[in-house]
Amino acid sequence: MSAAKTRYRIEGMDCASCAMKIETAVRRLDGVADVSVAVAAGTMTVSHEGADLMLLERRVTGLGYAISPLPATAKAAPGRDPHCGHDHGPGCGHGHAHSHDEHDHAGHDHTGHDHAAPAGAAATPAPAPGGHSHLPDDMPWWKTGKARLTLICGAALAGAYGLGHFYPGLDPWIFIAALSLGLVPIARRALMAALSGTPFSIEMLMTIAAVGAVIIGASEEAAAVVFLFLVGELLEGVAAGRARSSIRALTALVPKTARRVEGATTREVPAESLAIGDVILVRPGERIPCDGEVLDGVGSVNEAPVTGESVPVGKQAGDGVFAGTVNGEAALTLRATTAPSDNTIARVVRLVEEAQESKAPTERFIDRFARWYTPFVVVLAALVAVVPPLLFGAGWDEWVYKGLALLLIGCPCALVISTPAAIAAGLAVGARRGLLIKGGAVLEALRTIDAVAFDKTGTLTQGRPDVTDIVAFEGNEDELLSRAAALESGSTHPLANAILAEAAARRLSVPTVREAGALGGEGVSGTVDGAALFLGSPKAAAARAPLSEAQSAAIAALNEAGKTVAVLLADGRAQGLIALRDEPRADARAGLDALKAAGIRTIMLTGDNERTAQAIGAALGIEVRAGLMPADKQRIINELQREGLKVAKVGDGINDAPALAAANVGIAMGGGTDVALETADAAVLHGRVGDVAAMIGLSQATMRNIHQNITLALGLKAVFLVTTIAGITGLWPAILADTGATVLVTANALRLLGRKG
Repeated sequence: MSAAKTRYRIEGMDCASCAMKIETAVRRLDGVADVSVAVAAGTMTVSHEGADLMLLERRVTGLGYAISPLPATAKAAPGRDPHCGHDHGPGCGHGHAHSHDEHDHAGHDHTGHDHAAPAGAAATPAPAPGGHSHLPDDMPWWKTGKARLTLICGAALAGAYGLGHFYPGLDPWIFIAALSLGLVPIARRALMAALSGTPFSIEMLMTIAAVGAVIIGASEEAAAVVFLFLVGELLEGVAAGRARSSIRALTALVPKTARRVEGATTREVPAESLAIGDVILVRPGERIPCDGEVLDGVGSVNEAPVTGESVPVGKQAGDGVFAGTVNGEAALTLRATTAPSDNTIARVVRLVEEAQESKAPTERFIDRFARWYTPFVVVLAALVAVVPPLLFGAGWDEWVYKGLALLLIGCPCALVISTPAAIAAGLAVGARRGLLIKGGAVLEALRTIDAVAFDKTGTLTQGRPDVTDIVAFEGNEDELLSRAAALESGSTHPLANAILAEAAARRLSVPTVREAGALGGEGVSGTVDGAALFLGSPKAAAARAPLSEAQSAAIAALNEAGKTVAVLLADGRAQGLIALRDEPRADARAGLDALKAAGIRTIMLTGDNERTAQAIGAALGIEVRAGLMPADKQRIINELQREGLKVAKVGDGINDAPALAAANVGIAMGGGTDVALETADAAVLHGRVGDVAAMIGLSQATMRNIHQNITLALGLKAVFLVTTIAGITGLWPAILADTGATVLVTANALRLLGRKG
């Protein structure tokens, strides 16, 4: 029997220590095979075989976190991508993302200490599919239980100082009463964590330090330390909430209501109640409530809030639209093509959340290091407290005090949050810019890439032919093009579509064709304005009418440029040529130049013919390997790796899947197939070649941020370790070193959210 997977929303986490404590508690349950907790997404995925899920939920709520199962989501129905014309499923999107995690997680104490949800609290309801979740933390931070506890503790501390002034003999007892308000919830969490397999939690270190300070007569300082601890944890929660809000804010793009067409009338309904096939009316200026297909109306849609496209995109019947985009100047009638929980935004969010559950190698190393680091610090603190008095006759109070300060310095919070905070910010900023990266391991691997292999069709090129040249031997270009468009008006062939599109772009009137017919493998024929016309390949045209040397030379030159040539004959004479080619994307050259400037080798791998591939390669300045089968692409990737290169493969088709899987990092283009998107490690959702360099740049910036965070976390601890043993600093600076470092590390990671480009 294969293990089942259940996903949960966890409310109250704001750092990796929270995740480690939950993971340890759940993993100890019978029947649990694997646990993955994502702090940034606020989710937990449990693989289990016969586990007691009710006990699992009680175990988590006992640690002070609210838990609710996320509804299982079926594979999204294929939606039509208006930018590429492909039908694709859950992997594809256009860089827009929202989050069900709509909460400010400031209302709790860090690793479960004083969470707003009491032990044994009922699980909170799961968020509505695609909607805004109204959960306990969905409120301003100053209204949370954590903020209330901090204010109460602060007021009690201020009151203790006031009473102590009038009753100095009662000072110890007054401050003990004040610190108990904050310490009791912390001690309760410490006990629950210890019983669940995490004896060295920050709550436990804090409890031991506070109780020890009281025993040696430092109750005033212990009360102040408890208050400062709560303040630091509140600030940490606010910072973590801001990290979540980076994607959460995009939720507001999707309207809460929709106008559903019911017969001859329309009725306003909740957007989350829409079903596939529903007909919806969207008025000018309104946001589109779902992924859909235009049934009636012609206008433009501003996709900038979602895709970042600066120019409104024209829409007509048959075109696709995305939830959250803004309708332009005309009313549009749409048919919903996905359920609210499976629209493009929701699909991207799910992939980002799953990516955040995947740990990077650096993060896994830090987790292993922290598991040994904290016990080591506890042992060191104990030795500092007892060795000098026992062996050297030093004062017990002085060295016990120093040992207690070391316990607070030893909290690993800043260290363990240093990597996941930066990775979560990197994944979030990437998703907002259409760079979907499936996990911290992929984000870290991108930094090492030194060769990028591109597919041609649909990746470096637009994936459809365009008219590039019109050569009129008789008459003018417009007459030649309008006659060719007339012959192609009944065809759906890509070349025919290109000719019709060019005629429409030039606003040419297309005459009526009579006796139209297709000649298999040769071309099309018909009569237009009394003239017998034929449009076909040069070989088929030459068999019907003689071509001069100049005309044959023009055809040869266009063929050498990798273009497909169609010859138009009129009454047995060659009237002219139309050349077509799948042209490079507008940003392809600039994107490749950006990679080269970064010292990264670029290569084109294509199944297209050598002549066409070399022509495109010359225009883009890229190394070319042509005429390849899927196995050949995979073989070349392996050859590059044997040369010592770390290779990224970029493609959009089924034939790219083997090479995508073989590469160190596989990157799917936004207009790609389901297979490419599912196989790939990352996706460039806008389909811009330049975004590949941007993705690698984001990886490098994230890793620099991680190194800064680790240096900051360990550096502060090292400084205060020395100053504490030397007697320069005490309990107050120790707790500030811990919580302050955690806030600084989180704030540094949040700088990535403002990254440009």
